[in-house]
Amino acid sequence: MTKETSGPKLFRAVADLREFLLPWRREGKRIGFVPTMGALHEGHLSLVRASKAETDCTVVSIYVNPTQFGPTEDFARYPRNLERDMELLTREGVEAVFAPDDAEMYPPGYNTWVEVKGVSEPLEGECRPGHFRGVATVVLKLFNIVQPDVTYFGAKDYQQSLVVRQLIRDLNLPIELKVLPTVREPDGLAMSSRNSYLSPDARSRATVLWKSLQKAQELVAQGRRDPQVIQEAMRQIILSVPGTSIDYVALVNPETLTPVSSITGPTLAAVAVRLEGTRLIDNLLLQP
Repeated sequence: MTKETSGPKLFRAVADLREFLLPWRREGKRIGFVPTMGALHEGHLSLVRASKAETDCTVVSIYVNPTQFGPTEDFARYPRNLERDMELLTREGVEAVFAPDDAEMYPPGYNTWVEVKGVSEPLEGECRPGHFRGVATVVLKLFNIVQPDVTYFGAKDYQQSLVVRQLIRDLNLPIELKVLPTVREPDGLAMSSRNSYLSPDARSRATVLWKSLQKAQELVAQGRRDPQVIQEAMRQIILSVPGTSIDYVALVNPETLTPVSSITGPTLAAVAVRLEGTRLIDNLLLQP
């Protein structure tokens, strides 16, 4: 049987996954790891394909991590469809899927947390207090469980990738981080599991995030360097669409996420917008 037809092995327990990976590690094989919360789309699959091309064994985790959701956020309704996810990963020839339950990841008495200061604090950190503590904790746990050589993240969650990079560097983890470009729908909307919440009408309006980023790119190409002017133009585009509210529109240093006073080098344009109760984020690196 080929891997494509037999499908990946599904593991629920840490010990079982570790046992499966031991022979690969003993033989000096490279292990690639793609952490996800499931509800897989082409963005996730682009990471899986990169791992398949560059490593010997690809592990995908599917776990909706409760500790990165705030009390009023969408943890309960976050899309979950393990059967469909397994079908997609079978087609990609993935070797192993790790889909633990909460008790496996946070057993009774669990009381250890990881906090990455600095890059976690602005933007998403301000809007979603505690979010990156949950992200950093679960990512470190997953890294310890899988012990990958390479891990793959998407640029749509740009701030998350900076937090993971800091975590790897500060804790001397022997893991290479690869951040792959955002995968977009034909109309520019960044692929996201949360897009499934949108009504057809809201889905068509959601392209306003990409349009605002394109406007920023256009103004920078025209020689505009004042971030206030560009941010205001972006805000006007977003708020011209009915049903939108803005969490942030920011032009920041792409390494530190601190606001820039003038666009003199690479600058990250980042937006977080709510549309009919669904929160969407996107970003674009501007090159003056």
